[in-house]
Amino acid sequence: MLMKIIVVGGVAGGPSFATRLRRLSEDHEIVLIERGDNISYASCALPYYLGGVINDRDSLIERTPAILKQKNNIDVRIRQSVTAVDPEAQTIQVKRLDDGSTYTETYDRLVLATGASPVKPRLEGLLGVTNAFTLRSMTDADRIKTFMAENQPKKVAILGAGTAGLELAENMQRAGLEVTVIDMADQVLSPYDREIADIVKDEVVAHGVTLLLNKKVRTFEASGCILRLVDDTTILTDMTLLMTGVTPNSELAQAAGIAVSADGHIQVDDHLQTSAKNVYAIGDVVETTSLITGKPVASLLSSAANRQGHLLADIINGDDLRYAGFIGVSVAKIFDLTVSSVGFSTQQLDAMGITDYDSVFVTPFDHAYFYPNAKRLSIKLVFATGTGKILGGQFVGEAGVDKRAGELSAAITGGLTVNDLPSLELPYSPPYSATRDPLNIAGYVAINKLTDLIETVDSQALTDTDRATGFFLDVREAGKPEAGTVAATANIPLSELRDRLAEIPADRTIFITYRKGLNPYNAARILAGKGYQVRLITETTD
Repeated sequence: MLMKIIVVGGVAGGPSFATRLRRLSEDHEIVLIERGDNISYASCALPYYLGGVINDRDSLIERTPAILKQKNNIDVRIRQSVTAVDPEAQTIQVKRLDDGSTYTETYDRLVLATGASPVKPRLEGLLGVTNAFTLRSMTDADRIKTFMAENQPKKVAILGAGTAGLELAENMQRAGLEVTVIDMADQVLSPYDREIADIVKDEVVAHGVTLLLNKKVRTFEASGCILRLVDDTTILTDMTLLMTGVTPNSELAQAAGIAVSADGHIQVDDHLQTSAKNVYAIGDVVETTSLITGKPVASLLSSAANRQGHLLADIINGDDLRYAGFIGVSVAKIFDLTVSSVGFSTQQLDAMGITDYDSVFVTPFDHAYFYPNAKRLSIKLVFATGTGKILGGQFVGEAGVDKRAGELSAAITGGLTVNDLPSLELPYSPPYSATRDPLNIAGYVAINKLTDLIETVDSQALTDTDRATGFFLDVREAGKPEAGTVAATANIPLSELRDRLAEIPADRTIFITYRKGLNPYNAARILAGKGYQVRLITETTD
């Protein structure tokens, strides 16, 4: 059936949908309307453009309106804003931003790919300053580039220590600026769990970035060159980058009576259809369903928007396909580290009221230990108690992070549990992995925890009786620093443990104090095998 399809939004999901639909059908009339100056650009690459890693601006723009018209016969209209949708009449109102004129368009199907906008904090003195910027679009990047070229700033303050803020911190430093990052939270990279976030924090600080956590800006002073914090501390800066989150661009849908979530995301079903007939939505603006929990979840990744656009084109063209749900897989380069997240962190599960989960934290080598430059890869695996269903994973290291995150995402997509992870046949060669891949190892440890092979206790859950009667054993080797918050009764290195069992009382519970890695677990197995009552201390923070 010949249809007229209008797409509102031209950055990620919109062009993906429009080009896929054209490949499926030469007959549909496809109109793409974008209020900005550019379409189909790599927004995630903008920090690297500002930092000079990517110098060719044009390389960031995958398609132009002219190319989409020439190659795909798509009518692209930039600098035009859809101001109203009438689902009953199946019409939209459009305003040309260059001259203010308006017109009406009809549609058979409407796709809302309106994305999200940066949250600009409401701070005294911010209004009207010319050296404070958000970064979401090519236009934003162009403004920042122009400001830097004309004003040669020496210092930059970044509000927000999330992934985007830390990526910018690295790239601003690369561009030669002195960088200060400020965040109200007490950790970087929320909602990553602290075991992972603290490794990244140390990396950021080690590279000379001033990191101010648990701090809040109160006012902008001296035309934006002084930031005064709530505690009256002042920060001198030549420019400020506001990386304090995003909010969905759902005003158009809300005004049309289309159902949205409490936080403003457009609600869609598994066909990506909204509550209005013949109106669909994709990308950052939508709330869909989590593939992991089955609960509503925002879909905030450009990769997801692209896949949703591709799928929706098939659906609108008549295929009986369904969107399986959103997992949420992200990865970021922060100085010499790569950090990646799959699914949910424990912080997110707690916020959702999900408590029947457990986790393990392992630090295997990223490749065979005997091959040069082997480094530790930190993995936190989160899973449901009882079933072992994989709820999430977080990874940080210098190499091999992204591939393990991708493998875990594939395992979740396939419905595997932690019980299946040791059986994954993953590629092995000494430069790339070990005979037991880090993901295999995480699975082994999770199974041990599920089967109560070794009893664990969080340091914060230790009772007064535990502390008074227990024997707290530190198994670190000579020269290794202390770790954890619980003081040890004795230090017996793992390498000497079998020879020094006489020093360990058989009539007391033995608590192995917290350390990262497999040594505490190995010590616990040795002692359990000799008949000791053993508990392994874990910590929610490190």
